Amino acid sequence: MTQRTVSTYCRICEPLCGMIATVEDGRLISLRPDDEHPLSQGYACPKGLAFPEVQHDPDRVLHPLRRVAGGALGEFEQVSWDEALDDIAVRLRALLDTHGGGTVGQFFGNPVGFNITGTLWAGALMTALGTGHQYSVGSQDINSRYVASKLLYGSISQVPFPDLRGTDLLLVLGANPLVSRASGVRAPRVKEHLSAIVAGGGRVVVVDPRRSETAKAFEHVSIEPDGDAFLLASLIQVVAEEGLVDQEAIDRQSVGAETLLAAVAPFTPEATVARTGIDPDVVRSLARDLAAAPRAAVYGRTGTCLGEHATLVSVLIDALALLTGNLDREGGVLLGQAVVPFEETAEKAGRLGYDTRRSRIGGFPDVMDTWPAAIMADEITTPGEGQLRALFVLAGNPVLSSVDGPGLAAALEQLDLMVALDLYVNETNRHADYVLPATTWLEREDVPFAIVASSPWPHVQHTPAVLEPAGEARAEWEVFDEIARRAGISLFLPSWAAAVTRPLRTLARRAGVRVTPWTLVDLLLRTGPHGDRFGLRRGGLSLKRLRAERHGVMLPPARGGRLAEVVRHPHGKVDLAPAQLAAEWDRLRSALEVEADPAYPLRMIGLREMRSQNSWMHNSPTLMKGRNRRHAARIHPGDAAAAGVADGDTVRLTSAAGVIETVALLTDEVRRGTIACPHGWGHAAGWTVANAAGGANTNELASARVEDVEFLAGMARLNGIPVRLESAVGAVG
Repeated sequence: MTQRTVSTYCRICEPLCGMIATVEDGRLISLRPDDEHPLSQGYACPKGLAFPEVQHDPDRVLHPLRRVAGGALGEFEQVSWDEALDDIAVRLRALLDTHGGGTVGQFFGNPVGFNITGTLWAGALMTALGTGHQYSVGSQDINSRYVASKLLYGSISQVPFPDLRGTDLLLVLGANPLVSRASGVRAPRVKEHLSAIVAGGGRVVVVDPRRSETAKAFEHVSIEPDGDAFLLASLIQVVAEEGLVDQEAIDRQSVGAETLLAAVAPFTPEATVARTGIDPDVVRSLARDLAAAPRAAVYGRTGTCLGEHATLVSVLIDALALLTGNLDREGGVLLGQAVVPFEETAEKAGRLGYDTRRSRIGGFPDVMDTWPAAIMADEITTPGEGQLRALFVLAGNPVLSSVDGPGLAAALEQLDLMVALDLYVNETNRHADYVLPATTWLEREDVPFAIVASSPWPHVQHTPAVLEPAGEARAEWEVFDEIARRAGISLFLPSWAAAVTRPLRTLARRAGVRVTPWTLVDLLLRTGPHGDRFGLRRGGLSLKRLRAERHGVMLPPARGGRLAEVVRHPHGKVDLAPAQLAAEWDRLRSALEVEADPAYPLRMIGLREMRSQNSWMHNSPTLMKGRNRRHAARIHPGDAAAAGVADGDTVRLTSAAGVIETVALLTDEVRRGTIACPHGWGHAAGWTVANAAGGANTNELASARVEDVEFLAGMARLNGIPVRLESAVGAVG
């Protein structure tokens, strides 16, 4: 019996917590927190610790599966890799020859953000095809933040983050970092960092319609659902009206401030109180405190990204920081410097842009070459040039994670070819022609790239594969590489990468050596801001160095004064009044006068749960037990009484777009008029040991109509959905 331990890191969410894997005779025995990891220092959340249950799950897909011709939905048969890849390649080639690469598309879920080789080669295949269709979970998560960065800084890949090292006042909107572990900023021990702010005499103020776990631990300001745009406009209005702006910062860092301040003038705290639910005196006090604090930071995340005015909200978060002198300042809001800068490099070369083309359905601007997932069903079912006919799905489940899941599920049946790479058969890929077994994050070599720079403490760690792939699982990049080869597709990299790698590719071809994504990763590491410049910079990063460092490399601490390096506008400053926002300001002013529809008097918001992970890992018996095994809507007792609902009752939530049934959980942690429901439930496929009844998919209450999708970033409206509450006890139909 041979036992060994391997230092690795978790790739479920953004903290990337260090872990120690114990392996015995090739089998994973346990995962535990790594006490020596520089950032997580012995911390790991329950989801990461429970991952062995996924690794050894009997329901995991371990062999290529082909849909049974004429069989029932979700009925598959095991085939060999050669059978699967040959058939996929032949069908793909026929589609390309008949309809062109613009009819082939891809959807990728957020695990791809923690899989650098899969990301690179999936992108390389789509680039080679010249696809007109790429979709991601970004339009249900973070794309509005990216678009705000493009408008403000001219850089879509820049995501500012709060400096948690010593701020005096942290304003948190639409986020619950004690549960989410601080999405958008890498801080594994975030509770300690927030507590340290308070221990040092500072404040953490959490604005949320729900008294979340973070709000309970610090100061809570209760707000009406989707009231963030109105609150931020009011905070800026007060800062301007009372002469509290930092004029030196405005002059040095920005253009368009006068236009912005004129736009917020109507949004006094008194004018917005009906939309925020916050006493005007509280708003004014908070604005004064932000302006007076020696160092202040404003932080918003998923809750602010999924409302009716999502892009505008992200713009106003950064604008408030700038106007109070806290943007690009230590203790305030900082700007990151990528470690593996392929997004940054691609952007400089004209890739990963914004509004470089418009979608066939709805005319939406592209966001880093992707369209809103909300239009995917219509792109499949609407005939015409560029109609979506073939789809690759990588680590995603849009039937649950996007809007109008039933409509999308029906549309998927019309595709000529659908191929999914995943760990499970799920609600989306049960419609696929092939489900191909992918590796888990324990079965592949990795270097993080997407979130490393968004941290006051930049740190990068390589991990070897802890385990051999189970069954016949293969790394995603290898699958895409092989499909391309068999289909006769030249899998060239995007132009920005091809120029860098061409000499090595030529040399490798002559020497008979296979070029892999790691070729590009090493080049990016070496030539990036911390690279070794091929040995010319002593102590710099390279793949060789990272492979030799068990616990990774701590990089120079994040600092202020980087704005000039980041901004890509010709004038070199932050644009506080981009032309694209003019229509949004008109909409926001009009919304001041809009009254709630009496047919849907309540507003539903989403929430995160510590033991739940989006639309996967609900099959974990360790995580999903007891109360965690039940989907429940948090309802204020007053609203429940008005609807004749008791705690534990089955209730019906109805919106203009759909209906769901779930369980009532009465609590005063939500304000009157608000219902809070966890997202990612509603399972109906793939797992024999699934959560009870599958729960309710709250996204079915969200609208997929083009006119209801936020235009600038294509965001689905998943927060502040108008709903009606009724008891379903004894109801028929």
